[in-house]
Amino acid sequence: MSPLLSSRRGTIGDVPTYTDEAIVLRTHKLGEADRIVTLLSRRHGKVRAVAKGVRRTSSKFGARLEPFSQVDLQFATGRTLDVITQAVAIRLHSQVLSRDYERFTVGQVMVEAADRIVAEEGEPALRQYLLLAGGLRALAEQPPDGPATPGMAMDSYLLRAIAIAGYAPTLDDCARCGAPGPHEAFNVQAGGVVCARCRPPDSVRVDAETLGYLRALLTGDWEVARRSADQTRKRAGGLVAAFTGWHLDRSLRSLPLVDR
Repeated sequence: MSPLLSSRRGTIGDVPTYTDEAIVLRTHKLGEADRIVTLLSRRHGKVRAVAKGVRRTSSKFGARLEPFSQVDLQFATGRTLDVITQAVAIRLHSQVLSRDYERFTVGQVMVEAADRIVAEEGEPALRQYLLLAGGLRALAEQPPDGPATPGMAMDSYLLRAIAIAGYAPTLDDCARCGAPGPHEAFNVQAGGVVCARCRPPDSVRVDAETLGYLRALLTGDWEVARRSADQTRKRAGGLVAAFTGWHLDRSLRSLPLVDR
């Protein structure tokens, strides 16, 4: 927990309060001046809360509650939705990402995926929070000649987030029978590579370079990932998109906006 706001519970009048560190996933308007903010927090998982008066120009913390921002928050417990009473900026990634279309669209994919993967509100999701915090920080702060391109960072984030949720792709042994690889087919529904005997009709052929690149993304081996050819990255990106869409029940809406 960040020291910016003390990690404790208390009260405002008779209303219970609590603090937490969170990343803003999305917002939408409520009434004339308020917003409902959906957040992924360190200790409370996904939280939906009301930010009162945040759309007024006089609001003290409107800019701190934009998507991608990492903030320390104080909440007052409400009957249906909690209310944000304080917001202290940790990292305002929105200010950087909004100036770069490629990074902005990749960031949109990340926060949308996090919103979909962490479905239940109030359920702890610390690993998902830390993964998203690290991914957005790398996306916003990495120089153009850094170890990972925005596309690499996005595909790596998606693979890792799905893996944390319990659906890591099988990239070596057959996903159905466990026969040792290497194998030359990948099936999204089966969960990864499949042998010739188990291969369903809708499997796609996958080469060793693409599988090696996917392993590098899953483990964060940027040196190996950087050496991959553009066509390898493109093929792998298609598999990552299909695999993610399958486990989320539908494709991510922001993914087609990313320039591959």
